[in-house]
Amino acid sequence: MTARTFFLGIDVSTTGAKALLIDENGAVVVSASTALNVSTPRPLWSEQDPHEWWAGTAESIRRALAEAGATGADVRAVGLTGQMHGLTLLDQENRVLRPAILWNDQRTGAECDEITERIGFDRLLALTGNQMLTGFTAPKILWVRKHESEVYARASHILLPKDYVRFQLTGGYAVDKADGAGMLLFDLKQRTWAPELLDLLEIPTGWLPTPFEGPEITGEVTAEAAALTGLRAGTPVMAGGGDQAAGAVGTGAVTPGIVSLALGTSGVVFATTDTPYFDPQGRLHAFCHSVPGMWHLMGVMLSAAGSLRWYRDTLAPGAAFDDVVAPAGDAPPGAEGLFFLPYLTGERTPHPDPLARGAFVGLTVRHTQPHMTRAVLEGVAFGLRDSMELIRSAGPITQVRVAGGGAKSALWRQILADVMDVELVTVNTTEGAAYGAALLAGVGAGRWPTVAESCAATVRPVERTAPIAAHVPIYERAYGHYRALYPALKPLFHAVGSE
Repeated sequence: MTARTFFLGIDVSTTGAKALLIDENGAVVVSASTALNVSTPRPLWSEQDPHEWWAGTAESIRRALAEAGATGADVRAVGLTGQMHGLTLLDQENRVLRPAILWNDQRTGAECDEITERIGFDRLLALTGNQMLTGFTAPKILWVRKHESEVYARASHILLPKDYVRFQLTGGYAVDKADGAGMLLFDLKQRTWAPELLDLLEIPTGWLPTPFEGPEITGEVTAEAAALTGLRAGTPVMAGGGDQAAGAVGTGAVTPGIVSLALGTSGVVFATTDTPYFDPQGRLHAFCHSVPGMWHLMGVMLSAAGSLRWYRDTLAPGAAFDDVVAPAGDAPPGAEGLFFLPYLTGERTPHPDPLARGAFVGLTVRHTQPHMTRAVLEGVAFGLRDSMELIRSAGPITQVRVAGGGAKSALWRQILADVMDVELVTVNTTEGAAYGAALLAGVGAGRWPTVAESCAATVRPVERTAPIAAHVPIYERAYGHYRALYPALKPLFHAVGSE
């Protein structure tokens, strides 16, 4: 029987632990996922049990191997990806000290202000490439120190979600440089921890894992992990990448000029750079890439396809998304002066404002449900254009590759192309970050010489959506009106949010 070679990508997302097997040509063999639970013990809090990440990952790996008819000996290497920024604290005996505080937790506003005051806004940007926001890891550490001093006193190790799974697989403490940069304790230019920042915040360097480039080997599967997962002991485990960087690998956005637009629950516009560029006002995130020696810029809106889900669940519960969206094609571009602000869960780019709120503006008796649906699709497109405009200022864009659940809608893709006045391209890979992690495993194992070559060999354009010339000026005017809405409504948002 001919020996088979697989590469395994593990994705520890907020909602599930996925195991993806690809073959040596990059073809997806099988994908298995185990659902994960999120707890909200208080308003604006978001936590998970790290033990559940590991149990879910082990379950998904076993199922993937079984469904592929494979054994651990068929898996040549493992790559890891997952949700970014989540704080996981371990003691000296590697016991979890408290539930992990996740990327979407909003409790750390005071700590963000404290860090910015300590180091200074300009110096913070120069070091980390970012302003301090509630989602990042650094303010979570200070929050635990301030509010849970007994937990903090017992801490010995800080890990991110996927890196807790890495620890369970290999017994070692490691992080990829993309995810490490997202902790906001990294020196962006040097691609490693920032001693100046650690000293100012009084965080012991020894608590932090060793950073590696995406395709580098960080350890090997232990005998204990092999028994639980079905993998072969000694299988190399690569660094991988945070979900956005690994997702960019999965869509081939690994060279300057190729931009990734992810239209999931949140919306992300992602651009690769060959230098550590950052926006002087900190409106874009700037992190290391999973590609060795590369960086990336990222604009994030918190409710992209999530806005459409809210709209469907609220006004057409139980309806299929296609049935909700299709009638919007009969409404004209611009929805006859109706606008939707997609700030249903606050916003990140370009308005880092947890108190921002959603709104319909401009309703008249002429407007019907198709107008309202189209306004939601257009409002998300305008919000993503905010990020695209900032990324355009950093360098030329040669292609925009769109992915995510929202990108399945031809109408939404057309609206995005018209609003941004750019051609959108879908690609043949649909497994996102898990696929990117598997490619990084393949590169680390020597299947492909570089990350760029792995993408060139496996990722191909499928559909193209060009802007409709007649729609572009309509949306150009409408976008100007959209941009005026947040400044006009911000005082109301903050007044309501502080009551």
